Amino acid sequence: MRVTFLLFCALASHAAGLPKSLFDGKTLAGWTECNGTAQYSVEDGMLVGTTAQGSPNSFLCTVKDYANFTLELDEKNDPELNSGIQLRSHKYEKETDTVVNNKGMRPRHWPVGRVHGYQVEIANEKSGQSGGIFDEGRRGWIGDIAAGSTCSKAYHDGQWNHIKVIANGDHLQTWVNGTACADIHDSMDKTGFIALQVHEYNGPKPVHVWFKNIQLEELP
Repeated sequence: MRVTFLLFCALASHAAGLPKSLFDGKTLAGWTECNGTAQYSVEDGMLVGTTAQGSPNSFLCTVKDYANFTLELDEKNDPELNSGIQLRSHKYEKETDTVVNNKGMRPRHWPVGRVHGYQVEIANEKSGQSGGIFDEGRRGWIGDIAAGSTCSKAYHDGQWNHIKVIANGDHLQTWVNGTACADIHDSMDKTGFIALQVHEYNGPKPVHVWFKNIQLEELP
């Protein structure tokens, strides 16, 4: 009976999955760059994104697709730079037109290969938008953060911030430094790649975003 119980526990643990690192701290194995020309590199065990003058949004994308998961990582960026974490994302197979909810409803035209999908917003402390969910390259804001809310004050410039995401079926939830942020239901994408964004930036000198401890646990 004890053997049967232990076997059941082992099978249950396997079914639930165990956390695994998506970044080995040494190379960009398992990732590929999409869209822009920002530079992604590894420095002292950190994954570093550096802006390139004139480049559109750049994305470092996982080679593998993921469906249901808990994703956790640590992130910091120069406060001049906007960044984000793509979830269940894809690339357009043909030119596509959408209307984007971002400071008003705006029509946009997207080229072949443009990354689109759920993005956990990472911005600076002043913006108060980190932890919101933006449908990148498609619909725009679908889970924005209320001004003055606890979440709007959770992200801090100049330090590592811990980001947690749970994507389970149509339910998407985010946390910033342990503070609950977005909590939405949306069924447009059930699987896709994960990506790390370097937003377009045309300042006088390059700016950076850093990631480390990128851990993912697949859910049943």
